[in-house]
Amino acid sequence: MTTKNLLVELFVEELPPKALKKLGDAFAQLLAEHLRALGLATAESVVTAYASPRRLGAHISRVWLKAADKAVQQKLMPVAVGLDANGQATPALIKKLQALGADVTDPAAAVASLKRAPDGKAEALFYDSLVTGAALDTGLQKALEEALAKMPIPKMMSYQLETDCELPGWSSVHFVRPVHGLIALHGSTVVPVKLLGLSAGNTTQGHRFEARISPVVVSHADAYETTLKDDGAVIASFAERRAEIVRQLQAAAAKIGGGVKAIDDDALLDEVTGLVERPNVLVCEFEAQFLDVPQECLILTMKANQKYFPLLDAANKLTHQFLVVSNISPEDASAVIGGNERVVRPRLADAKFFFDQDRKKTLESRVGGLDKVVYHNKLGTQGARVLRVRAIAHAIATQLGLAAQLQAVDTAAQLAKTDLLTDMVGEFPELQGIMGGYYARHDGLGEDVALAIEDHYKPRFAGDDLPRNSTGLIVALADKLETLVGMFGIGNVPTGDKDPFALRRHALGIIRMLVEKDLALDLGQLLATVALPFGALITPDHAKLVEDIQTFMFERLAGSLREQGYSPQEVESVVSQKPQRLGDIPKRLAAVRAFATLPEAPALAAANKRVSNILKKAGEVDAHVSLILLKEPGEIALHQAMESIAPLAKAQFDAGDYTASLQTLAALRAPVDAFFDSVMVNAEEMDLRLNRQGLLKCLHDAMNRVADLSRLVA
Repeated sequence: MTTKNLLVELFVEELPPKALKKLGDAFAQLLAEHLRALGLATAESVVTAYASPRRLGAHISRVWLKAADKAVQQKLMPVAVGLDANGQATPALIKKLQALGADVTDPAAAVASLKRAPDGKAEALFYDSLVTGAALDTGLQKALEEALAKMPIPKMMSYQLETDCELPGWSSVHFVRPVHGLIALHGSTVVPVKLLGLSAGNTTQGHRFEARISPVVVSHADAYETTLKDDGAVIASFAERRAEIVRQLQAAAAKIGGGVKAIDDDALLDEVTGLVERPNVLVCEFEAQFLDVPQECLILTMKANQKYFPLLDAANKLTHQFLVVSNISPEDASAVIGGNERVVRPRLADAKFFFDQDRKKTLESRVGGLDKVVYHNKLGTQGARVLRVRAIAHAIATQLGLAAQLQAVDTAAQLAKTDLLTDMVGEFPELQGIMGGYYARHDGLGEDVALAIEDHYKPRFAGDDLPRNSTGLIVALADKLETLVGMFGIGNVPTGDKDPFALRRHALGIIRMLVEKDLALDLGQLLATVALPFGALITPDHAKLVEDIQTFMFERLAGSLREQGYSPQEVESVVSQKPQRLGDIPKRLAAVRAFATLPEAPALAAANKRVSNILKKAGEVDAHVSLILLKEPGEIALHQAMESIAPLAKAQFDAGDYTASLQTLAALRAPVDAFFDSVMVNAEEMDLRLNRQGLLKCLHDAMNRVADLSRLVA
């Protein structure tokens, strides 16, 4: 029996564009997975997904008309349960065999056909049978139903279908959108399956306005894509349609010339691909006077509201032209162009109006209004929050020795949230911070404060830029720390995948600023400072609060470092020490990586682990050595080596040269090995035991200043 290619298509009403790609991929992959599980498709079967605004489809190669029969061995029960003392079948075994459809007219023959095999401590009976392979019609029916049940549908829709029975009535079905057609072709043969009240056929509908014929007849599974393109004027492949839009966008921009280019936005591109079946890019324009409005406002309204592609010049400045991806291709496109230009004009006029109105009031005049905006019912208003951020920012600037910037920091912290009260941010919340920067410049507050206000939300996401100046860095740090400490302080801690206040993102932002800017700040001291302005609003146990937040942050830090390519052992060796100055962490990691290449590293790491275990069992150990209690040559030699090597390693550590510090300590390998070869640590004499434990504590402290080297042991 040979295989043929299979095509399945659901013809539906317009699907949600933002979810289209995910739905198309899921439908095809789930369908293929279920067919493979039934033995109807192979691991080598190639799956091609199709997704357009009005269809979901899948082309799967090498699909069998009937799956091969499969030999199955099934465990029945222990021999002691299935056979009596004479080796005859018990009633329990007979009943089990009957349930499996086995012939039990001759019980002795039925028992003889069974196999015995060890199963744990006992011996069990096994029954061999041949399972008939699934036929394509029943297998595809099951695969379709299971695939639809598992699809990642963002919001299910219910609709009614008229019943086929003699009595009139309606039945409810559920899917992302109403389905009006079903194709199921195995080669050129229709597979008789039913789904969502529809019977499979070989016809579908093409483009709503530009299809050459209707309905579109698909003669063969392999002809689907070309038939739909030629007769239906539809590019069924999401990827091909997306690539065509990119090609046309680039061609249109090149035709305009002057180095202009369409804005780069993958999310917008995916959404527009989900809106059109055959793209046609057109060039439109708006009045140049609107360019007086900040380009972020114009770009956002064109992208979010109209799904247009703004055009930027060679200097990344917005031009008065934009690109529209139309779903129709008339000979004269002037009406389409004119319509889109008329539609965008009121949007841009609204943005200009908001911008003009907002500039009539200064940011400073809006500060009082923040007292009327609730931040959190347990933490007060935005006004109260601003006071806390100002206090935190002042403390950070002071700790960093930036007394000259205190005024700028305080001004930026005081005004950073005032743009929340502007009309522009009220309409476009995504512009918070950005509009504050524009309005600060208009108020004559200077570029330093304007940039700080604009950047204080940064980094907004993974890979985002950090604030561009130190004033913005301090305010951004204060803002994120206030959120983190405040939410932890009232018990709003992330659990599982729930993190409504984005505390994980805030923690990573704080970590990035502390690490990448190498700020001379002690993390524990910093968190304790942040907790003070909250007063009685948060838990009074500040020590536990600081400990919990540090644990949370170091977990985020460890994950981030692993994503950057550091090994779990390297990360754990450094992060487990909870270094309070996070800016040191890259240097510590570099030192650990360099140390691991030394020939002495494995032996020292293993010895360090041994020392850690000894000290853990000993409990509290004083890092002190009495010279008169050093008896054995091995412990005398180790102490002498420590006396000459440890001070140099500590001096290098204190100077921040962590690599040199660890490399200096590598010279301890020989005396450490000799110590463990010849000295009994847990001596019977208590004074000798405590002295040797004290020597090991000194060694442990010296070896683990940079990182816990015992974590490097595989």
